[in-house]
Amino acid sequence: MTISLENLIPVPLKEKILKRQSDVWNNHIEFKPGDLVKIKAPSGTGKTTLIHYLYAIRNDYEGKVLYNQMPCNTIDIEEISLLRQNKLSVIFQDLRLFQHLTALENIELKRNMQKPYYPIERVQEMAELLGITHILQQPAKICSYGEQQRIAIIRALMQPFEILLMDEPFSHLDQENSKKAARLIAEECAKRHAGFVLTDLDEDEHFAYTRYLHL
Repeated sequence: MTISLENLIPVPLKEKILKRQSDVWNNHIEFKPGDLVKIKAPSGTGKTTLIHYLYAIRNDYEGKVLYNQMPCNTIDIEEISLLRQNKLSVIFQDLRLFQHLTALENIELKRNMQKPYYPIERVQEMAELLGITHILQQPAKICSYGEQQRIAIIRALMQPFEILLMDEPFSHLDQENSKKAARLIAEECAKRHAGFVLTDLDEDEHFAYTRYLHL
């Protein structure tokens, strides 16, 4: 899968964006499997907005977002849904967990969306690696935000993908847990020959990025 942007400008931020230089907004850019892309940006410049555009859940923009050279706003919603199930995974900044469900149930919703990509044992392995085995049976609402963030990371890795979208995925993790989560994500991307687009506020050394862009 390839995602291309052609002169993309978010309407709500248009005036602000046209006054500053950006590697992404109002440019031609492409994201494809194997690309490990870090997009650094200060608050208020559209990091979350960009992830929403790439995942095709918002269309309040000028320009184009293309999936495999087809404008997203011309693709049938059922086809978009299939792409999200098989080619494109996401870790939202606000996580979007179902708070009344347990951590495990949140993960299982994604793992069982179709023929499971991984067996249930792999959930346990990832949970142990990220230190959240003890909260798998707890409702998400009583888990700390850092624990919820690790739940969301495992959930995103439970489906097939060619590109993983991540919006500040380690914002509530300490340095050690960030390293563990980054190592897991890097291993999963390498295993699948997949790529990712990661937005964040600061520089980091979590991954061997192939491109470093400024929003």
